[in-house]
Amino acid sequence: MMVIQPINYSFFQQPTLDLARALLGKLLVKETELGTVSGWIVETEAYIGPEDRAAHGFENRRTKRTEVMFGPPGYAYTYVMHTHCLMNVVSGEIGCPEAVLIRALEPCCGIDLMYQRRGKEKKELALTNGPGKLTKSLGIVKGDYGRALFEYPLFIAEGKEIGSIAVGPRIGIHNSREAVHYPWRFWVKDSRFVSK
Repeated sequence: MMVIQPINYSFFQQPTLDLARALLGKLLVKETELGTVSGWIVETEAYIGPEDRAAHGFENRRTKRTEVMFGPPGYAYTYVMHTHCLMNVVSGEIGCPEAVLIRALEPCCGIDLMYQRRGKEKKELALTNGPGKLTKSLGIVKGDYGRALFEYPLFIAEGKEIGSIAVGPRIGIHNSREAVHYPWRFWVKDSRFVSK
């Protein structure tokens, strides 16, 4: 079996919008006692506080929850929203609270474990086609907050070539005034696994 290596730290040292595109096709991997589960990233959203009204770091809002975003890029920013854990990759410069939300994956390995975590009756398409679904399938939890995404057990690895990238406004940020229209959502155009 091929050993999957975490990506080099330098990958994370690029502007947030570039990183949001570069993450498409990369492999998100989580190792747990039950086994290793992974999926190719097919959809992301960039959040660029302090000017981005949709971002948790808007106006440099610094709280216990957002603290990791003020640090170096390449670390996990996990938080719970509507009972679902969401997973972000911290991006940008130190002191600038920016991050990329992982919105959807195409399942790669550990699919049996995904079904175990999400329910046997789920269709494969529904295992990871949303930000809360993919964390449940991979076993990513709030306790993964602050983990380095270039080290085991939760990491980004090289993935596969992707086709063209589609760009559009982000989802579910209705109360964000002008930020509603920013074209900061990126997805693999022909993927069946993007969120609805």
